[in-house]
Amino acid sequence: RYPTEMIDDLLCKDLKIIQDEKSYRFAIDAVLLANFVKAGKKDRVIDLGTGSGVIPLLVSAKTEAKQIVGLEILEDVAERAKRSVEMNDLQQRIKIVCGDLKDAAEIFGRESFSVVVTNPPYMTINEGKISPDTKIAIARHEVAATLEDIIKSASSLLTFGGRFYMVYRTFRMAEAFWVLKKHGIEPKILRIIQPREKEEANLFMLMAKKGGKTGLTVMPPLVVYNDTGEYTKEIMSIYFDGLDKKR
Repeated sequence: RYPTEMIDDLLCKDLKIIQDEKSYRFAIDAVLLANFVKAGKKDRVIDLGTGSGVIPLLVSAKTEAKQIVGLEILEDVAERAKRSVEMNDLQQRIKIVCGDLKDAAEIFGRESFSVVVTNPPYMTINEGKISPDTKIAIARHEVAATLEDIIKSASSLLTFGGRFYMVYRTFRMAEAFWVLKKHGIEPKILRIIQPREKEEANLFMLMAKKGGKTGLTVMPPLVVYNDTGEYTKEIMSIYFDGLDKKR
């Protein structure tokens, strides 16, 4: 029935995920972001633009959050994410909803989540070549939602003091901070990601708080590869859930 689909191992607590080889597949940034998220039993978490549902799946394994929602605009992509949730028997904790994140406050109600997570499209519609494939275009470019759309939606969904987590390109860090502050979400914890130790950072992860006081903590950089081109120990521990496995 789904000839281009495959089941991939998430290398974390026996979790599996369904992906389509012809569609956009998750990358390391989603894994790192899920590991960066902190959530407890009382937190209600939503992932805006969930795609394959990888972030809700990993957040369910790495936190004690009882309720996790993944919101996805594309119907067939949302349906595939739902099947991944069912395959892992996580329907009691994870709910995949098909809808536009710009309408999230109407769908779920204002201030209905204590944690919002997003791995948004990194490029504006004026950057690079936009893929003719709608699914890939939406994942990479701001075709369906801009950074401001996402942050505005997050602000309306978050309870006062609620936490916003994102991974994004360092190239757009100043813009991200400006838009967050504009919508009452204060950057609190920053961690930059470097491909290698001596290379400049290309990504960053951020935790920001709705209604938070000013004051930013900058963590040590997260380095992805060592000098021999292999994952660093920290990446291995994130990716392989502390297991000493080779790729």
